[in-house]
Amino acid sequence: MPRTQDDYNFVHCDVFASQPYAGNSLAVFTDCAGLSAQQMLRMTQEMRHFESIFLSQDQDRITARVFDLLEELPFAGHPLIGAACTLHRASGDTAPQTWAITLNGGRMVTIRTALENGIYTGTLDQGAPDFIAVLPIGAKPGFADAFHLSETQMADLPLEVISTGLKYLVIPVSGGLDQARITVDDLDHQLAAVGAEFAYLFDVDTFEGRHWNNDGVIEDVATGSAAAVVGAYAIKHGLINAGGPVTLRQGHFMGRPSQLQVTAYGTPDSITNISVAGHVAFVGEGKVCAP
Repeated sequence: MPRTQDDYNFVHCDVFASQPYAGNSLAVFTDCAGLSAQQMLRMTQEMRHFESIFLSQDQDRITARVFDLLEELPFAGHPLIGAACTLHRASGDTAPQTWAITLNGGRMVTIRTALENGIYTGTLDQGAPDFIAVLPIGAKPGFADAFHLSETQMADLPLEVISTGLKYLVIPVSGGLDQARITVDDLDHQLAAVGAEFAYLFDVDTFEGRHWNNDGVIEDVATGSAAAVVGAYAIKHGLINAGGPVTLRQGHFMGRPSQLQVTAYGTPDSITNISVAGHVAFVGEGKVCAP
């Protein structure tokens, strides 16, 4: 779809789902030339997806900027997978593709895409995890309270800060996540005190997760960046085997069931890389004017 100087084309897709109206919705802006960061943020807020991604292409180089409803993010999983599958679909090529995308800040990531039986799948290599901190056992009650959990719901595993691009505090839970919610006003500070940016609740029995913005207002449907962190945590603590994909479920509490395929490579003591994969379904496309 051609655009004028003042309007910008986007594709609406749902990531980590094989059919529309499930998974994590995303707006992919396919040419953001001329947009400022403030304009991209305003457009993301107008679209009201959890995140939007803005692409620029210069010859063979693809760059991307990712925004949630509050700020620009240095990395995010579902926007990159959705963007790569959008590029694959636009190419008209049915063969598997590999996309190198450079994020704001210079990090380059690789996404492999494939089309099979009419369904696009993207696999994002998130590299080796960074194990930042293991929290003392005394930290559990405070974080249990912060997420409306009882201490008996906390699994007999440590809370740990891990990153493959964003620093997540993994909070292992046993016995379900139905009642979880953020109950404090200072979660940002509570997380910063342990070296984390966000928290991810991970049910070690069912391999299900939940994640919110730190203000607790918006719950994320499917968190690709956190899925790799969960993979690192799971292989380190013997919950999964190396090289075998496992399914992390998320989003069904919101009526948006999502499935994230996580594969960790290496050994529990030396994890070489982690990939996160998922289907992408296309919902529609359009254009908006620049703010």
